[in-house]
Amino acid sequence: MSALSFSQPYVAPLPPVAAADRFTRRMIHLYVFLLIFEGAIRKWILPGLATPLLLVRDPLVLLIIASYWQAGRRLINIYTLPLLVAGILSLLLTLAFAHGNVVIAVFGLRTLVLHFFLIFIIGEVFDRKEVERVGRYVVYLLPLITVLIGLQFYSPQSAWVNRGVGGDVEGAGFSGAMGYFRPSGTFSFTNGLTTFYGLAVAYVFYFWGEPSRINRLTLLAGTVSVIAAIPLSISRGYLFQVGLTVFFFVVASLRSGRSIRTLLIALVASPLLIAILSNFGFIQTGVEVLTTRFALAAKSEGGLEGTLGERFLGGLIQAFSSGDTPWYGQGLGLGTNVGSTILTGGRTFLVAEGEWNRVAGEMGPILGIIVILLRIVLAGQMMLAGIGALFRNNSLPFLLLSFGFLQVLQGGWSQPTALGFSVLSGGLIIASFNRP
Repeated sequence: MSALSFSQPYVAPLPPVAAADRFTRRMIHLYVFLLIFEGAIRKWILPGLATPLLLVRDPLVLLIIASYWQAGRRLINIYTLPLLVAGILSLLLTLAFAHGNVVIAVFGLRTLVLHFFLIFIIGEVFDRKEVERVGRYVVYLLPLITVLIGLQFYSPQSAWVNRGVGGDVEGAGFSGAMGYFRPSGTFSFTNGLTTFYGLAVAYVFYFWGEPSRINRLTLLAGTVSVIAAIPLSISRGYLFQVGLTVFFFVVASLRSGRSIRTLLIALVASPLLIAILSNFGFIQTGVEVLTTRFALAAKSEGGLEGTLGERFLGGLIQAFSSGDTPWYGQGLGLGTNVGSTILTGGRTFLVAEGEWNRVAGEMGPILGIIVILLRIVLAGQMMLAGIGALFRNNSLPFLLLSFGFLQVLQGGWSQPTALGFSVLSGGLIIASFNRP
């Protein structure tokens, strides 16, 4: 199944443009590199340029769009067109009735529209081979980043390894439990680390189902890394993501006898590997910290039900039912970190923390719900196509959906790293239908 088959209702077949596609693919790989290491550059390498480097991927996105368009491919489809129209209308309403700040409004339009095109560009110029290549790249990095977060976990926030964006000596860690902070890895903030490992664990399980696609020792090292990262990251979201990917892996493994054997091996090997790792003191401490964080969060959020409802439903029902927002919204870009920094001098949630609430709050109930429904339809189409591909012995899109479905559906676009992983995962899912 090709990306054209996935997007057949809204993209007409176009002639091959191999040379242009090769250039575009190289730029997309550079985008992935910057997505993973942008925070490291802003924290440790060029801290004095931390603010402009926040948008370091934007010129690259413009270059990718330009090369894609110059090759004769179409950028407008039934998803990009309504999003673009809604964004422009919201921009005009923001300037006319809402906060009226041009810089914040333009940044909000950029957040809403610019990177979204990448979902379909990646889905068109990548194929399954390129998607696997990105996966191997991610798995290769896992041991290094896991060692890094181990150092960050056990180091004080004043240590160089925990230096914040712009060389902030107060550290980049976020409150965890028992005096330990959630590490940020190579990212500016901890949410980047969580989304990176979410994508990585989806790839690790895929390669266990297709071990011929990667070096076995590399896969084993990656597996140890994603397990060790559960306590070291002190991230409940990542633990839930691992559980979700395990569920998808079990479903995918039921499609053939060979896959069932792989599943049985994984069911035997995983507890053994966890038992071995739990004997190490640095892992035991991480487990204790993570358990404590769960207990504290359960007390404040009302147990597991409250945690799941708040973190994964994210107030989505309220986005449709809230009557406090004017019809034109509070203003495009107001819910982003840049918007809050310009208006208040610090980072705070001026609109809402949940993504759907933020979108509806910024754009108003009419335009906001159009954008929300668009993301629902896109994520739903991906899921249906992924299930169909699974019955054709292509488990890659289905396993990637264990991470990418929620990212496309409600990934936090107001934060640049989360936006990057949202569009990347969406593009990889579509591209994984393409035969090499």
